[in-house]
Amino acid sequence: MTGGAGFIGSHLVEKLVDEGFETRVLDNFSSGNIENLERVKNDIELVNGDVRDVDVVSKTVNGVNKVIHLAALIDVNESLRKPQLYHDVNSTGTLTILNSARLSAKKFIFTSSAAVYGNPVSLPVKENHQLNPLSPYAASKLSAEKYCQAYSESFESKTTIFRLFNVYGPRQSQSNYSAVATAFINKAKIGEPPIIFGDGEQTRDFIFVEDVVQLIIRSIQSDASGVFNVGTGSAISINQLAEIVQKTSNGGLLKPVYADPRPGEIIHSLADVSKMVETFKFSPEVSLEDGLRKIIDANN
Repeated sequence: MTGGAGFIGSHLVEKLVDEGFETRVLDNFSSGNIENLERVKNDIELVNGDVRDVDVVSKTVNGVNKVIHLAALIDVNESLRKPQLYHDVNSTGTLTILNSARLSAKKFIFTSSAAVYGNPVSLPVKENHQLNPLSPYAASKLSAEKYCQAYSESFESKTTIFRLFNVYGPRQSQSNYSAVATAFINKAKIGEPPIIFGDGEQTRDFIFVEDVVQLIIRSIQSDASGVFNVGTGSAISINQLAEIVQKTSNGGLLKPVYADPRPGEIIHSLADVSKMVETFKFSPEVSLEDGLRKIIDANN
């Protein structure tokens, strides 16, 4: 798998090891942290390399029968400043992985993003909703999706694309554009008010990282392929999230500080998860309050 030292990747690597899978991890540690793999470092094969390096990718994927591709740049704001970099890593990097994986892998799992939908014209968002990326980041993920689908058609491989909504949990970097829950928790921890970009009425569908990991594990063991939304099917506003975080952190309710909206950010987001539930017989189990407590406990 790629990106195994990152936020979602490291949780997934631990679960793969616990489930008895032989696991090879490719990561260049540009955003991932070797400490995230401390518990399982002796149980995996770890390759320090970049998804854009054809030789490294070829050697890493050689002989692997299932590939999980998580490695990506994910900061929407940064993508506005560095669109070529985001194309190179997210789109060309995915193509590089696909080209090597087709020689041996029977299944390819790719984590995309709900950002490919842009501002929805209807909610909840179904997988057949029109695609309208609003940032270079979103465009790069959509391009990568199209390469996955093209390779699936051309080489008859099983390809599963997961469009992740707002994933949160321990090990998530506060610099991560989508890590609003972690940012709020860190503010509450030091007794400072949350910072909200925009009016806070934008809504998000938050899913805990452990649920995402469980779904990916199921997909490894399934013959299902296609595109699937990954969320809870329930959304709350950022203002509501700020209040819940402060209550869960057992701190006082402080009035948020509001800042200018960030460019490229969608207003409302809510996943229709019926296809995921029906196909994988899986529904997220961790409530928002329980997930937030897990982050708080992990940070103490």
